[in-house]
Amino acid sequence: MKRMFDFIIALCFITLFSGVFLLMTILIRTKLGTPVLFKQERPGLAGKPFYIYKFRTMTDQRDANGQLLADHERLTKFGQWVRKWSLDELPQLFNILKGELSLVGPRPLLMDYLPLYNEEQAKRHLVKPGITGWAQVNGRNAITWEEKFAYDVWYVRHQSLRLDLKILWLTARKIMKPEGISHANHVTMEPFKGNEPLTKDRSLL
Repeated sequence: MKRMFDFIIALCFITLFSGVFLLMTILIRTKLGTPVLFKQERPGLAGKPFYIYKFRTMTDQRDANGQLLADHERLTKFGQWVRKWSLDELPQLFNILKGELSLVGPRPLLMDYLPLYNEEQAKRHLVKPGITGWAQVNGRNAITWEEKFAYDVWYVRHQSLRLDLKILWLTARKIMKPEGISHANHVTMEPFKGNEPLTKDRSLL
């Protein structure tokens, strides 16, 4: 039922926002160049890798040694505006059509983080990742990694269509009043570096 719901809503959104897709493509090509889309491998259900798609928000500026500059140096005002209104996430609707993402679920993070999760945090991969989730409507990038993972695992325990609808409604409200986009002095979140494993009696599941 959730898969059917995801597919229908994603298809409707792609049709509804087709003009926005075209406008974003033109603006990004003009202001940032090509490629228009940012593509990166992320872990999906059970940690299985897939490629996630986003509209590009950064330049390819490099230092004298040919290394990419820090994120905050490559993120333009235009890119900040795109992120503020979550327009960079729109191409992920195609990930939903392919069955790699859901509308609601824990956000797919980096492949490098997989071996850093403790047993409790790894449970976030028991469900399909989503474009938005319980952590996103409860602080987004303004909360700590530990809080974010706790919200993700809570969602795994309590997932339901009713909860998904609530999260989608809260997400729409968050987009209308953008907040929690960055964490401390970072463009989004500081890198996750791992933590000590939780004991089994502290498990949320």
